[in-house]
Amino acid sequence: MAACMSKGSELNSMRLSEDRISHISHLILDALELNKNVEPLQTEERLLREIKRTITAELQLEDEADTVARRTIQSLSRKIPEGSREWDVLYHKYREEEMRRRKII
Repeated sequence: MAACMSKGSELNSMRLSEDRISHISHLILDALELNKNVEPLQTEERLLREIKRTITAELQLEDEADTVARRTIQSLSRKIPEGSREWDVLYHKYREEEMRRRKII
């Protein structure tokens, strides 16, 4: 997963394992099955596969936005130390711009 958390002066990227994505997918499917307004048109296996694919695709887009933001900061003429307040502000700005460019947010 592309969830980033500031920890001191470093930025850590946390990834979701395939098992965790599978677990979350099952939770989503369970919630959908409990909803009386939802009637599945596909098999449970196909629904799970599509939920997993969607989660994975979204996380990939977030990873790509992260990479673009980091490269943009690195390309600046003045070097900005990662983990500094300025770096964090620029990272969030460039990442959000990239997400908007891709029409994610």
